[in-house]
Amino acid sequence: MRKRTRTIYTATEKALMWERWQKGDCLNTIARLFDTSHSAISNIVYENGGIRPAQRKRSSTALTLDEREEISRVGIPVNLISHSGALDHLHLVTIESGY
Repeated sequence: MRKRTRTIYTATEKALMWERWQKGDCLNTIARLFDTSHSAISNIVYENGGIRPAQRKRSSTALTLDEREEISRVGIPVNLISHSGALDHLHLVTIESGY
């Protein structure tokens, strides 16, 4: 029995695993697609109880990338102070003037 190194699967590969699992393919069949053992695939499938995890999405109250970038460069701009819940996520806030 040869020793295998740990394989980290991409999101695309995991999506294919879940697709095949939901179609009813057995773990051995899915494993053959990736040239691995069924136990490597079972760890991914059974980690979530055999149910495909929901796709991740950001909260509607989270700051956008542009807002976070602006805060890191110049402090908190006036238009973000009224942003719904945006400041709840900050532990220490420094409002810089002159910008």
